[in-house]
Parts: sequence; structure tokens; C-alpha cells
Amino acid sequence: MLEDSIVIRLGGESGEGIVTIGDLLARLAGASGYWVYTLRSFPAEILGGHVMFQLRIGMETVRSVGDRIDALVALNQDGYDRHVDLLSADGIIIYNSDAATISPDETRRTLAVPLDKIASDIGVGSRAGKNMIAFGVIGRLLGFPRDIAESVVIRRLGKRKDLLEANLLGLRTGYEWAADNLPVVDDLRLPPTEPEGACKRMLVTGNQAIALGALAAGLKFYSGYPITPATDIMEFLAGELPRLGGTLIQAEDEIAALAMCIGASFSGARAMTATSGPGVALMTELLGLASMTEVPVVVVDVQRSGPSTGMPTKTAQSDLWMAVHGASDEGPRIVLAPTSVEDCFYQMINAFNMADRYQVPVIVLSEQALATRIETVPAWPLDKLTRLERVTPPPAQEGDEPYKRYKITENGISPMAIPGDPMHYYTAEGLEHTEFGAPSYDPENRRAMMEKRWRKMETAYQEYRTWPMMFRRFGAEKPDLGIICWGSVQGPVREALKRQLHKGRRVAAFVPKVLSPLPRDEIREFADSCKAILIPELNMRGQFADLLKSELGIDGYRLNKYEGIPFYTFEIEERIDRIYEELGLPEYEMEQEGAC
Repeated sequence: MLEDSIVIRLGGESGEGIVTIGDLLARLAGASGYWVYTLRSFPAEILGGHVMFQLRIGMETVRSVGDRIDALVALNQDGYDRHVDLLSADGIIIYNSDAATISPDETRRTLAVPLDKIASDIGVGSRAGKNMIAFGVIGRLLGFPRDIAESVVIRRLGKRKDLLEANLLGLRTGYEWAADNLPVVDDLRLPPTEPEGACKRMLVTGNQAIALGALAAGLKFYSGYPITPATDIMEFLAGELPRLGGTLIQAEDEIAALAMCIGASFSGARAMTATSGPGVALMTELLGLASMTEVPVVVVDVQRSGPSTGMPTKTAQSDLWMAVHGASDEGPRIVLAPTSVEDCFYQMINAFNMADRYQVPVIVLSEQALATRIETVPAWPLDKLTRLERVTPPPAQEGDEPYKRYKITENGISPMAIPGDPMHYYTAEGLEHTEFGAPSYDPENRRAMMEKRWRKMETAYQEYRTWPMMFRRFGAEKPDLGIICWGSVQGPVREALKRQLHKGRRVAAFVPKVLSPLPRDEIREFADSCKAILIPELNMRGQFADLLKSELGIDGYRLNKYEGIPFYTFEIEERIDRIYEELGLPEYEMEQEGAC
């Protein structure tokens, strides 16, 4: 057990209900008052292939999926063979003895559960029913009340009344079988907590948080094309957006989806689409159109492993270069990167505010592991959210000069009229244009308009640096080693910092939420305060490290992971250990934890 938390990993074949078990366990733990954090890995095929679900349950906020696992639940032989090496030395193996055989050399504790036979005995089917039996067995071992488990099953699976009784029978059987046949394992039971605390928190996925953030920001139009792992966003909004007076359209492809969003935004509606890397590649030309016509639009890119189809159900941070630089010529755009499920909500608020304020496309870089993760989050304070409106022209007065949609201004932002106003009509097209919107190929006009559009990026930087939560700093006040990271890597980095401070090492981290335009002065100040910099990220080439080097002249040690799974905290710590050894950095008395 690590820092008042338990890490459980489930492994089995697609179709055996591994994700269902994990999802129910997460919600059972959350309903019982604990904090949860999950990771799932599954094949792209509909049936067949290996599925893994990892769940971390904690007494307080957990920020990563954990390191070594405390309990391995293997529903078949593959589920045992693939994951047993990650089991801690004092870990526990819970396995389906009808489908898996434990190594005769295994010295750790094992609990055999004949899931197929139990399912057959109660008549629920060995394949379809054993997942609910396993859920009951694990729930009992973890010490969760059965009545709460039943309520979770009813809420999650109660829509199919014809299957609900069989599911509840499997659950109850699992609890009863574990009570009669398995010992109480104290290692798998956290201290009691108050379930009432769960009422002030929510269990949501990153995709759900993105959709909820968009709704809270005033989303009125969504158009998208299904693509893993972003489809959940559209499916969620399909049920909720029309109820709030909005419109959702499934387009024929990603190009049409973004074109519709640009049209909706042109007419005054807050609009967005969501996709993954291949979809953003198709949208490149239209992103340029939004930059040229200065039409606000939000694009969520739920990154996955590529290139091409790659590994569509695995995670990555590999679209950064495309998000920042992927364009014909140079069109301004803002790139945001949420760091947690909770932050997904807030960054969607920022995305719509920045799109409308600066009249640019805003790309939100989420990640597969973040999108599908179930995480405990505090309830969002909807009454304290800020909404920034786009600048519009004042009512026309007699004697006013003709309306200049693209008026050259000091901050680069020009008043944007809504179509239908007879006194503020204009042309918006992809050709270079004058302040009125008329096409122009004049060199001086071209220079003036390019500089005008890019001044908005400087305006954005000067303004957002005063907003809360646009970048975060954690750890020692006077660090020897600094870590600069982005996106979901923040979680394991924060946990690594906490442990390093306990070792007496002065380590700190800086995490920008805006990747373009970068918070350059703040990053430079942080980097200058450190003797060495470490840059961990989930790609092979070090895209963020290259961005820091090219834009800010910051070079550092790189830690790149590109297997399709997130960082474990121990991987961050192992790299820190090597840097300390190589540079001979000092160690002190235990440091204060600061804001880790």
C-alpha cells in the first residue's frame, strides 16, 4: 500500500467485462467516500484481445495511477502472465482458478476463485456473469458495504431491467462466496471514511469533464465525426446540448464538422468540435480559414498513439507540433493542455473565453488516458465562472465611418459584428484582405494585416498571465532540479516531487496550461532558478522539449515514453536519481512539501 492508497489491476480478455468491473469498483469506492483514479487499456478490435483496468483508491486526492500494484485480479491466464511482474513483493493475486494457473514458484499470497463454476452454479452464464461475481468478491475483500455496491449496480446497469436481477444475483453471490471462502485481508482495506464526503464530489471522466465545461461555457453548436477516443464527448453532448437550447450535428467527416462550427461561430454562437490527431490533420486548412477570417472556434484534440491509425485506444502527447505549427503559412492559434480531469472543465471555460476574446481558433490538447480516466473531482463552482464576450462594434451613428471588420488596432482585436446588422456588414473569406474585408494583394497591407493578427497572441499572453490557474509551480522554493512538463504528466510529477522532498532533495516543477503562446517569462524565471531541468513527456521526439529550446532557449534532460501508457511515478523518480548521481546535486534535511 502506498501513501494511504490501494492499487488494483484487473486483467482479462475483451468481452469478459473487465472495464465494467473496474468502472463499478471506482464508483463503489467513490460512493463510499474515497478518492479514485483509474487507467484502462483495451484493444481497438470490438471483441478479442487483452483488456487491463487499473484502479487506485485513496484516503485523499490521488494524482497518478500508482506504481507497483497491491492486488492483481486475473480473469484468465493472460491476465496473470502480463501483469504479475508489476505486483509488489507483498501483493495479492486474486485469480479465476477455472481459467488461470499460478506459477509454482510464486511466493506471494494467492486467492483462488472459481468464477466460471460459481457463475454456472447460479445459472448466470460463465462468461457474462462472472464479471459481476468478481465485482462482488473484490468489493467484499476491500470491505465496501454490499448495499452501496447494489445501489451502484442499479444506477449503472438498471436500464436493462431484464438483466438487472441477474447482475444483482451475481453481485450478491460474489459477496457471499468471499465471506464464506476467503480470509479478511487487512492489506486491502483502507481506514473507514465518511461517505457523506462523497456528496461534495463527483466521479467523471476527462471526456465528460470537457463536455460539461463546454456546456458551462455557453456552447450552442457542436458538430463532429466519430473517432476514438473523442467520440464520448459527442455522445454525451447529444443527450445534453439540445436540452439547453443548443444544436448537435454528426457531420460526414472532420472537415465538414469544423466548417459547420466556423459557420455557426460566424453567426454568433459558441461552437466546437472534438476529434483526435488524424482528424486535426484533416482540419488544417479550415484552421487556417478561422485564423484568417478571425472567427472564434474551439477544437478538442484527444491525443492517441499514431501516426495514422496507430494505436487508437492508447495514450500519447504526440500532437503538440501539429497543434502549434501545423498550418499553411502562419495563422495565430492558441493551444491549451488540461492537466487532470478536474482541469479539463476549467480549460474548456478558458478555451471559449480565449476564442471569443482573441477571435482565433483554440486547440485543447487532451489525452486518451485523461479522456477515459474516471477520477474523483470536487464539484465545480458554477456561480464563480467568468465569461469573456467577443468584442462587437457599438451601435452605428450618423456620420460614422464605414465598418472596418478587420480594423488595425493596438492589441490586434477588431470589433466583430453579427451577420444581419445592416450597418455592419462585411465579407469574410480566406483571401488576404483590407480592414474592410475586401481582397488585397498589396505588400504593405499584407504586412499590416499579418502583424495585426499576430498582435493578438501577444495580447493574449499579457492578459492570461494574470488569470488564475494558467500555469502552476510546485515543490521547493529554491530548487536544484526543476521539472517542466505538460498535460497529464503533472500528476505523477507532483507525486514524485512529494517523495523527493521527503528525501531532502530540492526539486520543483513548472506546468504551463497554455502551450501557445507559452508563458515565456515565467518559464524562463523558473528555469534560471534551477541547476538542471528535466522534461518528461509522452512522445518519442521530445516535442515539448524542442518547443522550449526553440522558443525560449531552454535545454534539459529528456524523459520520453511512447509505449501508449502513462508515466508511473517511479519512472520519474528513477530519472531524477540518475540526474542527481550524474551532477552530484546535494541533499538536505527533509524539505517542506510546499504545494505538492
